[in-house]
Amino acid sequence: METELKLSLRQQDVPALLAHPLLAAPAKVQRLLNTYFDTPALDLKQRRMAVRERLAGERWLLTVKTAGKSENGLSRRQEWEAPTTPGALDFAALLDDAELATTLMALRAALKPLFRTDFERHSWVLTHNSASIEVALDQGHITVPGTALSENILELELELLSGPEATLHGLADALRQTPSGVIALTPSDASKAQRGLALFAQSAQG
Repeated sequence: METELKLSLRQQDVPALLAHPLLAAPAKVQRLLNTYFDTPALDLKQRRMAVRERLAGERWLLTVKTAGKSENGLSRRQEWEAPTTPGALDFAALLDDAELATTLMALRAALKPLFRTDFERHSWVLTHNSASIEVALDQGHITVPGTALSENILELELELLSGPEATLHGLADALRQTPSGVIALTPSDASKAQRGLALFAQSAQG
């Protein structure tokens, strides 16, 4: 189960955020290249699911995320992720939910790349009020292959690794208070997958 708080921010506030004392430790910096799949009939979208292949460094990962609830930027959903071979989409090996694995394996032959996200992630793991939280600053863009459509990514994700859920909002409040003043970190319910699907729909209309 993944529990995270997604926050949008302004480009001009990035330097102040990066200078925050809570983020003083060196960040882990990684470029993440992601391809999202669905069928021509958008079967996964109808089930409010996402299937993603990610290249992280030299590792390929297959990820499945199920329908979740997102309110005021806080989302909870089931997630499976494991090493993969590009294009294999081996859901039977990935999922411990037999019914879901069977459903996805039946759709596998029809799955096609719809859109891609390419971003650089700066991440830190913080302890805040007895909770362990991964803080990730993502900067990059969403594209639809074969088109000129593009949308920027600039967001901060706070993922709860352990501890009480309420600490996510507490940490967000603390990060807003930077040495150079208060910055806007605005809760956002739109995931990268949802934004990518909207961009793909725009390309289909064109």
